[in-house]
Amino acid sequence: MGLKREKLSHLHFYFHDIVSGRNPTAVRVAAATTTNSSATGFGAVVMMDDPLTAGPDLSSKLVGRAQGIYASAAQEESGYLMVLNYVFVEGKYNGSTLSILGRNTVLSTVREMPVVGGSGLFRFARGYAQARTHYFDLKTGDAVVEYNVYVIHY
Repeated sequence: MGLKREKLSHLHFYFHDIVSGRNPTAVRVAAATTTNSSATGFGAVVMMDDPLTAGPDLSSKLVGRAQGIYASAAQEESGYLMVLNYVFVEGKYNGSTLSILGRNTVLSTVREMPVVGGSGLFRFARGYAQARTHYFDLKTGDAVVEYNVYVIHY
């Protein structure tokens, strides 16, 4: 298989979830009949292609995209099922991906989601992603989330 020695990498970037305006990066694609009356939006399914940047401003250097789905999966709190790939487009990880599958309780200060795999330089990856909300606009629903990702890979 040509595997090398395992190493631990730390990645830091910002995730821009834009649900408002003319060019949203996340759009609701499905909902249950009760979603609009649910306090948590239970049943909503959102498809995303969110930019990942080096800094908190959308105009900072693009390092990748978060592509996948998040769905409101909790009735008692704001909890999302996150199924996504970080697709890197810059630097030594250009063309490589990390796959995330986990629960995101968005109102918690720090959330942790598992890294369940990857491709390219992240082949056989495993680890975790820590998310912290950097900015949230109550009016539009747009958010900027800071991510620290720790991944073991070859």
